[in-house]
Amino acid sequence: MVSMAFLTNEGASSFSSSHRWNYDVFLSFRGKDTRNNFTGHLYKALRDQGFNTFIDNGLQRGEEISMELLKVIELSMISIVVFSKNFASSPWCLNELVKIFECRSSGQLVLPIFYKVSPSEIRKQDGKFGIALAKHEEKFKDDIKKVQRWRTTLTEAANLSGFPYNDGYVFN
Repeated sequence: MVSMAFLTNEGASSFSSSHRWNYDVFLSFRGKDTRNNFTGHLYKALRDQGFNTFIDNGLQRGEEISMELLKVIELSMISIVVFSKNFASSPWCLNELVKIFECRSSGQLVLPIFYKVSPSEIRKQDGKFGIALAKHEEKFKDDIKKVQRWRTTLTEAANLSGFPYNDGYVFN
């Protein structure tokens, strides 16, 4: 398991020695679940520690991610994905996750945080994740491969060692 101790300026700078990054950290999250609480605090803590951190404040919403945001993901050394109950209900979040995992295969570090949701719920696509994905299958029935890609990437993400967070306590 990757320790949060990795997220020191020394660890980050040694990791980045062979690649030019514009951002140390890219934060991926479901805004309505965590923007004004957990993710907002995480962003501030990372910035206070000197990490150049990207958060999508002020971006125009929609289902398609802009080319600009895709480039930001590519140019980030680390992506922290904050999974929450409504994460899978957002095509934006799911498309972002797919891009993050494309970048992971090129060396980007991906750190999942499971915010009040268990990795097994994501892996098995139960609960709100299952409901959201079923709705996406109906909505995107003409592009079912897109939904299958989301499902596969969610499973891959849930299989990573991550950081569960539940009511103020982070478990190791």
